[in-house]
Amino acid sequence: MIRKIGTFISIAAIAFILYIFTFYIEGEMGVVLIAFLIVPPLISFLLALSARKRITVSIFSDAYVKKGSELEVTVTVEKKGKLPIAVAEICPKASEVFEKQDKKYRLSLLLDGKTEFTYKIKAITGGNGEISIGDFYSCDFLGFIRFKICTDLPEPISVGVIPEIPDVKSSSQLFRQIADSVLTSDDDDENDTELLFSSNSMPGYEHREYIQGDPLKRINWKLSSKKRRLMVRLDEAVSMVRPLVVLDLYRSSGADPEKAVLKEEKLICAVIGLVKALVKQGIVCNFVYNSAEGAVTECIDNIDYPDILLLKLLAVKVIPDRRIDIASQGTVCSCVVATTAPDGSFSGVLHSVEGASEKSIIIPEPAVYKEFPELWYLDKTDNIFKLV
Repeated sequence: MIRKIGTFISIAAIAFILYIFTFYIEGEMGVVLIAFLIVPPLISFLLALSARKRITVSIFSDAYVKKGSELEVTVTVEKKGKLPIAVAEICPKASEVFEKQDKKYRLSLLLDGKTEFTYKIKAITGGNGEISIGDFYSCDFLGFIRFKICTDLPEPISVGVIPEIPDVKSSSQLFRQIADSVLTSDDDDENDTELLFSSNSMPGYEHREYIQGDPLKRINWKLSSKKRRLMVRLDEAVSMVRPLVVLDLYRSSGADPEKAVLKEEKLICAVIGLVKALVKQGIVCNFVYNSAEGAVTECIDNIDYPDILLLKLLAVKVIPDRRIDIASQGTVCSCVVATTAPDGSFSGVLHSVEGASEKSIIIPEPAVYKEFPELWYLDKTDNIFKLV
């Protein structure tokens, strides 16, 4: 508003000076000055006005970037027709996982039908973010007038910022609780003849060489003594009863987005670190998280799968006020629910897990919730889960 008032005062002052010069000082020169000051701005105004429907913008970037690195974003501007575009003003935007972006970019399309530029923006928080075009204007050559572009802006680009996943220690009390529940279930099921194979298993008597992290109970000691190296059976039975890990990235619609993404990053790091620790020790688990369409359950039975799962999580935008909806999971020996907010409707999430002998709750950082006496958080100093 202040800018518009200043522009109006400037135009009024110029008009007054022209009037005095033309009618009281030099008439012919005054007419030339009037023509010079009116015709070019008029042409510039018409070009800027016509450009509103003749100019489009598109945006491109990689789908993932590591936390602390810079994401390279390419913006392409294209015009229709042969008339020149005076000045296009573009204001890129970025969500809270990136540093604040307030810079404006101005470019002109005189003879070229298309032009592009690249800018970089730093990723500061792990999680799902967006890159988009905030405002897009057509400006005149003199910079007095600008019009909002009438063409549709491109859809925001989803970008996953990859955080550093901690190496959770197996000496953590929470990890031992889960492992003990699995061992107990294995003892209960030892007479069960039905085998459940993991995705990297083959039926029969196939073996491979021992890899650090493989459970010792899968080692074929007789074959190992013959080959003089540890060999692991691939057809080792896996318990039908598995621990369940649930990720509930809940964000209230009234929450501060900058604080919310920090909590979500901590929780993602904690839960992926836990899943990695489990699978390293040969503990197969089911993992439940929210995709764009709704809750998804995946079996984590491969040492490489937690990294793939992390990318899947980072590709999903957090929808405000959406809790995880846990479908029937069958028999569960232990359940771990990681949530950003164990309040409100969270009790319904916890009660929906049936048959679990133990239920544990992980939160992003130490906090007290009276409804739940035992809450865990990941202490990144020691990479150990601790009780609040």
